[in-house]
Amino acid sequence: VVGGSNPAIPTKSKKASSALFSKIKSLPWLKVLAVCSVLFAAYVIYLDFEVRSKFEDKRWALPAHVYGRPLELFVGLPLHANQLEQELNLLNYQYAYRPHEPGTFQRRDNEFVLVTRSFQFWDTAEPIQRVTLRINDGIVTEIKQTEDRKNVSLLRLDPVFIGGIYPKHKEDRLLVKLDEVPAFLHEMLVAVEDRKFYDHWGIDPKAIARAFIANVKAGRSVQGGSTLTQQLVKNFFLTNERTLRRKFNEMIMAILLDFHYDKNEILEAYLNEIYLGQDGSRAIHGFGLASQFYFGRPLEQLNANQLVTLVAMIRGPSFYHPEKHPKRLAKRRQVILDILQQQNVVTPQRAKQIKLQAVNIRRQRHSTTTAHPAFMDLLRRQLSEYYPESTLRSEGLRIFTTLDPVLQTNVATLVKRRVAQLDKVRQLDNKLQTAVVVTNTNSGEVLALIGDSNPQFAGFNRALDAARPIGSLMKPVVYLAALMDEQKYHWATKVDDSAISLKDHQGEIWSPKNYDKTSHGQVTLIEAMTKSYNQATVRLGLDVGFAAINDTFKKLGGGRELPPYPAILLGATEMTPLQVSQIYQTMAANGFRSPIRAIREVLDVNGEPLKRYPIQVEQAFSTEDMQLITSGLIQVVERGTARSLKRRLPDDLYVAGKTGTTDDTRDSWFAGFSGSHLAVVWMGTDNNQPTGLTGSSGALTLWGDIMAKMNVNGIELEGSENLVVESINPADGLVLSSSCEQAMSLAFIAGTAPTQTTDCPGGQSGSPVDKTVNWFKRLFR
Repeated sequence: VVGGSNPAIPTKSKKASSALFSKIKSLPWLKVLAVCSVLFAAYVIYLDFEVRSKFEDKRWALPAHVYGRPLELFVGLPLHANQLEQELNLLNYQYAYRPHEPGTFQRRDNEFVLVTRSFQFWDTAEPIQRVTLRINDGIVTEIKQTEDRKNVSLLRLDPVFIGGIYPKHKEDRLLVKLDEVPAFLHEMLVAVEDRKFYDHWGIDPKAIARAFIANVKAGRSVQGGSTLTQQLVKNFFLTNERTLRRKFNEMIMAILLDFHYDKNEILEAYLNEIYLGQDGSRAIHGFGLASQFYFGRPLEQLNANQLVTLVAMIRGPSFYHPEKHPKRLAKRRQVILDILQQQNVVTPQRAKQIKLQAVNIRRQRHSTTTAHPAFMDLLRRQLSEYYPESTLRSEGLRIFTTLDPVLQTNVATLVKRRVAQLDKVRQLDNKLQTAVVVTNTNSGEVLALIGDSNPQFAGFNRALDAARPIGSLMKPVVYLAALMDEQKYHWATKVDDSAISLKDHQGEIWSPKNYDKTSHGQVTLIEAMTKSYNQATVRLGLDVGFAAINDTFKKLGGGRELPPYPAILLGATEMTPLQVSQIYQTMAANGFRSPIRAIREVLDVNGEPLKRYPIQVEQAFSTEDMQLITSGLIQVVERGTARSLKRRLPDDLYVAGKTGTTDDTRDSWFAGFSGSHLAVVWMGTDNNQPTGLTGSSGALTLWGDIMAKMNVNGIELEGSENLVVESINPADGLVLSSSCEQAMSLAFIAGTAPTQTTDCPGGQSGSPVDKTVNWFKRLFR
């Protein structure tokens, strides 16, 4: 190379380069462009299909909303003033000096002035009413319209929302229609979030460019250029990932959405889709649900101040959370009000007025995500008999249940208090567990249900799944089977309570003992049951026969065959608290068997009933047979193993029940009922260790807590043509004056009651009046 010139290029390389340039020149650019265009068009068609199929077919997977029973108020209803106020609080009614808005009330001692909310039930639409209600001595005595003083025969409050059955991502929403939305919210969204909403075609290029420049200058994201349509697309179709690919899809889909659908359709979808907060694991979507969650009232009832707060949270519900970040929210509200003033949506005076107002969200929001998990578990199991899971999670069903929210709340409080106390006394290291089922004796409706010593725990549901030996809860079945053979048995019949040894089903010797380790010789049936004698019960059961006992068990609602083993007579069969409730429910309902249920009505998304859930009733026993066993169970409470209840309940309130204790005090049971309510309580540990708690020292104490808190009717034994009530001495079965301390009032089939009288033990004697009454009772028997 001479003179520093470029080196020579080899001839072969020159030829290769020339060939390459020739090929490049001959490339079919139009064909490449056409292929890319086809691919782009195909992708757009794909996105178009995604947009239309989801937007038209089913815009949202709507959760099923679950409600408790509505409180129905009428003159004569047993109800304490504090209970009514508790119900109103659970309904998120707000206290007001002069109630005039729906969902407000005032209380003056035992007088309430309240403005109810409108609500669409399965049978009728309840209107808004302003009423004055008075309660005296635990009874509703007056309900009148506040203005015209007209009597109201029945006032039905809207039901408490107790939870939902949510889609996979736990999204929840209450759908609203655009024509139901306050005009101010409509105007504010357009002014603040997308002022050219009605002019652009899904995206706003100028806004995008303006936001890009602002963000470049600031070195960070300080401004967004997304339209309302783009925000809807991002929430409805896409994820929150920050990538160019997602942004590209968002823009294309926004254009397609705007092309196919009316602006008002898009805005209505936006109102129902936007994310506005979190309630535990439940995501709050849409202004309809956010209005209820933050302010406890429907969207159409919100004022301008409240609407500004919701719009302020759109940019970040967590970042602008009213309680966690009130200063941030206040600044965002000021920005919004400045924008509204600039665009003449509000006057300067109105903007200033709203800025000075407090945010005023509901401070006590009753979260429903896990409030009643055990009851919700029962409900879902019963619903699964009629509806697939996908329907429950996506079809927007409205489910009305039997749950009494006030009672459930009170029972949950009592459970935590009593279990903690017993656990500490027995030094069980927080291992003591419990389950509670409370039902209506007439209908079999579940009013309250607890499945754990922590009632809010959504894990193992002991009320439904903890099958444990029931111990002496089986004895009333044995005694009922005997009493139904009226020619052979009645309460004064004697039975042998001496030691007994039998071969069990494995060929081993089984020798049951009484709890006091003592045999008592010849005892009456009523003494054997009230004192829960094991030996007498086994002898009686063997005499009655397994066939009769098994038949009685199944007719009561036991639901299965009992194996013919002697230990079964003392409760060596495992049952859950719910299964026990079914058996005692039939006794409490005077022999009418009703399946225990949690569902009242189910409506579809349009408010139409899907299926009727009438009370199913079958008479399994005669009323007389049930009066016989009930009279004995009353005496268990009056004089027997459950007599400690008498110190906790009113003297004139008669209830019936039976204690149950299994070997080594591993299980503590009590099942009992009043004239209106049945409750079954179990206590024990999951590892089956001894607790030191008998039925009376454990489960009975919680049962008493619950009954003392409720408005209950007592049991009334009534004689009839086929039934008489007689006072007898439980020790020997002879007739006593009803004034004798030892006397037990028991039911007998007419013609079977004892007739021989005896004086009061210990020298007590009845008054002349008592003797005369008893003489007439025997004369006209």
